[in-house]
Amino acid sequence: MPEQVKQKKGTTTVGLVCKDGVVLAADKRASMGWLIANKDVEKIFPVSNFIALTLAGSVSDALNISKLLKAELDLYRLNSSVEPSLTVAANLAGNVIFSGYKSYSPYMVQLILGGLDDNDTFAIYDIDPSGAVLRNAKYTTTGSGSPMVYGVLEDSYKENMSVDEGIQLAIRCVSAAMRRDVFSGEGIDVVVVDKKGLRRIEKEKVASIIKAR
Repeated sequence: MPEQVKQKKGTTTVGLVCKDGVVLAADKRASMGWLIANKDVEKIFPVSNFIALTLAGSVSDALNISKLLKAELDLYRLNSSVEPSLTVAANLAGNVIFSGYKSYSPYMVQLILGGLDDNDTFAIYDIDPSGAVLRNAKYTTTGSGSPMVYGVLEDSYKENMSVDEGIQLAIRCVSAAMRRDVFSGEGIDVVVVDKKGLRRIEKEKVASIIKAR
């Protein structure tokens, strides 16, 4: 097993499907073993006009995957004149990660892709380090803080919740992880994907929601 597989990685990311969009959230801490390497890391990236992904795992692998996926989806749009769907993006990412897994040079990442899919529906996909692609119609979470997040989601997630409710819940989820997971912290990023596109929630609004809880 490659040495990089054994290295400890940590973060907290979460994806929620709402009736009118998808909410993605993540903490902002980058750790190197027990060292906090960076306190202001973005872990949610747009890869298309209606698709974003969250990153967990090796930082270099994750950033490389996000750049490659965005470039390939841009080419898809140029060649076909069609906006790539979430399913297209997820299968492409899964194939790239699977090729690395089978060549004994694995991408040590776990991704959440969320956004607009076929038939104007919203969904999220889990993609693990082996390249497995799993569709979720409700929610998912990755990283070392995910056990705490699942507890909150199992208790509080509701089908057909609004995006505003999803934002509140996503912030609550990451906040819960930051209280107990030493590898998660330094703040929360939140991105919404709906039929208008992508938007990042202002830091001031995130801070006010945390303060009000």
